[in-house]
Amino acid sequence: MSNIIPQEFIDRMKKDLGDEAESFLGSYFASPKKALRINTLKIDEKTEERLTGGMQPVPWEKHGYYYMERDMYAEDMDEVPVNESWRMAPGKSPLHSAGAYYIQEPSAMAPVSMLDVRPGMCVLDLCAAPGGKSTQIAAYLAGDGLLMANEPVRERARILSQNIERMGIANAVVINHDPAELVRSFPAAFDRILVDAPCSGEGMFRKDKTAVEEWSEENVEKCAIRQRVILDAAVSMLKPGGRLVYSTCTFSREEDEEQIAGILAKYPGLHIAFMSPFAGIRAGDMEGTYRIWPQDGQGEGHFMAVLERDGSLQNSSFGYIGPRQKSLTNKEKQQLISYLDFINENLQNESLKKKLRDTEHLFLFGERLFLMPKGGLPALEGLKILRAGLELGEIKKDRFVPAHSFALYLKKEEVLHQCDLEHDGEEIRAYLNGQSLPAKSPATDDNGWYLMTCSGISLGWAKVSNGLMKNHYPKGLRINY
Repeated sequence: MSNIIPQEFIDRMKKDLGDEAESFLGSYFASPKKALRINTLKIDEKTEERLTGGMQPVPWEKHGYYYMERDMYAEDMDEVPVNESWRMAPGKSPLHSAGAYYIQEPSAMAPVSMLDVRPGMCVLDLCAAPGGKSTQIAAYLAGDGLLMANEPVRERARILSQNIERMGIANAVVINHDPAELVRSFPAAFDRILVDAPCSGEGMFRKDKTAVEEWSEENVEKCAIRQRVILDAAVSMLKPGGRLVYSTCTFSREEDEEQIAGILAKYPGLHIAFMSPFAGIRAGDMEGTYRIWPQDGQGEGHFMAVLERDGSLQNSSFGYIGPRQKSLTNKEKQQLISYLDFINENLQNESLKKKLRDTEHLFLFGERLFLMPKGGLPALEGLKILRAGLELGEIKKDRFVPAHSFALYLKKEEVLHQCDLEHDGEEIRAYLNGQSLPAKSPATDDNGWYLMTCSGISLGWAKVSNGLMKNHYPKGLRINY
């Protein structure tokens, strides 16, 4: 065992767990559970039932499901139902590129389930990359409210931004700051805050070799110091009556229970919010804390605590209450002719067209046009921003070029021109590889922009001209099958 995980860690867990240490250490010889979460922003209930029929649900997330990879199926591939074939390698399926689901470690789905996110709220995910919990929060918001997703590491923030885009999320701002830098901009600003703190990663030893290699008692203490700073910042940005969930994927008490005890002692206006744990989640060593243990067979190690700030959070205070981003100037509004023509010529949902024409919720970054959420965006000056609201496209003199994020946001019934490709067909593989396709008469007789879909789920743009569908799938996302 010591050649798999550090001996110091083994000795500590034996001391902490006593009689249960044997089953805990034995779990390291079992295969990790794998799961995905259906994206309800793009998948309706009927489609979810069709895609996930027979899959075992994750107990603490309504739309989470465990899956088996190819080598766990019968050797005779004819025994695998056709509608389940994508499950054998969900990360390589075109449905993944379309944002139909997010592949997420099952235990990592638990903290957001305790956050109690409701539509209309203003929510901060303070340490957000790669985006599993942020996209889960966005699903709970259901397009109504604001998600601020922050990641201090620039490269990881880019991955976060890509996942926000892939899942078709329109009401998110992705920023790149050290948590302490945000306090000045957002004092007491958020209804809900998630602190999925950077940690020593002990709960990931079974599935992440790097976590094992980087572990040391010194690193545990370094993580604990950093977590205290992050928690201080989070408390300062929480509204009265707001809720904060602190989580880690480690077993260290210094990073878990001791962090909660310390923050409660420092801020008398905070209190523990007691939850009714889901099946598979146990009470922690400190009252009001919760753990997931790998030996229970539901997922990897996770720690959670739910804190609330004293006061009353009224429905009227949902949403962002600080300074707002300014919308278009009169001069900028005059540049919208090609964009408005695109909306009129390519969309057929009148409610959506009205929303997209509302210049009070549009703003420009250079030539790039963005849509704000219904309640507006925070003032963006001084922030390092990777994504703000929904990018609609670029206005280039007399023409409008729609953005990839706009395609992923749309639904097939909202557009006039749409071309559907089966998730296991050759055409969709060619499309995701960047190849042009022959127009499919009569479905694509008309020239112009087409929303490309995968089994009915929006995937990207193509433009038909003279019998050829020119591919507009972004070069950086193209896949070679």
